[in-house]
Amino acid sequence: MTTSVSPVRAIPGDEHVPPPSGVALCLSGGGYRAMVFHLGALWRLNELGFLPKLARISSVSGGSITAGVLGLKWKQLQFDATTGVSAVFVHEVVDPVRALAGVTLDVGDGLKGLFMPGSIADYIAASYRKYLFGTATLQDLPSAPLFVINATNVQTGSLWRFANPYMADWQVGLIKNPTVDLAVAVGASSALPPVLSPAHLTLDPNSFEKGSGSGLQQPPYTTDVLLTDGGVYDNLGLETAWKNCATILVSDGGAHMAPDPTPHTDWVRQALRVNDMTDNQVRDLRQRQLIGSFTSGERKGTYWATRSNIANYPAQRALACPFVATQKLAAIGTRLAALDATTQQQLVNWGYAICDAAMRSHVVQAAAAPAAFPYPSAGV
Repeated sequence: MTTSVSPVRAIPGDEHVPPPSGVALCLSGGGYRAMVFHLGALWRLNELGFLPKLARISSVSGGSITAGVLGLKWKQLQFDATTGVSAVFVHEVVDPVRALAGVTLDVGDGLKGLFMPGSIADYIAASYRKYLFGTATLQDLPSAPLFVINATNVQTGSLWRFANPYMADWQVGLIKNPTVDLAVAVGASSALPPVLSPAHLTLDPNSFEKGSGSGLQQPPYTTDVLLTDGGVYDNLGLETAWKNCATILVSDGGAHMAPDPTPHTDWVRQALRVNDMTDNQVRDLRQRQLIGSFTSGERKGTYWATRSNIANYPAQRALACPFVATQKLAAIGTRLAALDATTQQQLVNWGYAICDAAMRSHVVQAAAAPAAFPYPSAGV
């Protein structure tokens, strides 16, 4: 018996990025836990002078909140021409994201969407406008590096990609130079089902490039688009990076499903757990694909996660991160719920430390070890 393999489906517009020799950074989903964890990783990448080396930043869900702020502030970061370091990174990126992390969105916006006109996704987008993005659109993101904010199209089951040069679903087609609000794109990417989903886009079908879709370039796919969390399709944000770059860095702030000796049997809670099982399996498969590619030499790069054990990385003089302590941080719920200042600092420290260990183990082995955590008094 023989099997055929479908060719890689390239989104028109991917030619705007560097060739496959480029470096991609993937920021996973995971609510505020992931959002703040990724801040620490970006902090260390900035110190290493690595941010200007990125060709593409691919994000989903909570990672898209952090990526959206990084992209919006990219021009203000003013990387040093020699070191590649931004002296204003903390002020421009860390501070506004941490301010949002102190505000609970999912409960208040959820109740508004249930009992007031408009959807929950509309209210989440309005909160993102208020706290982070204002009136910025996708055109306020840089074209290089390419920021790709990923949502999942409920109608087609494919990724819906938001970026500066295009937004697209390979089956529906491509719209060049979209002017969708950045808050709406991030809101769609982080529309965690079932409560915060779906996000609704109303589009002009004539705005799609003719012939750019594959069978579904027609209403209602081109007029009324329903989107859910990007992590439903790809919780690592790996796909768009994998197809376009040879070096892949993955920051994984996702949760790991815990065993339950007495799972609920009612259909609602059973369905939620089965959904978690599916999500967990898909994430594990993508992780194995990634690690396998590093081992075989097919890809270069590294992977780190909230669930990682820093002792498993060979980098010398890694920061002290007891596994028991870091696993408590990894177990924080996947919500858009306020985190206290100390927990935020510990998540930032953990993202910083594990990114450092991963990068110095596999990518920049000659780099000097950091002297301390970003927030030394908080530890992990």
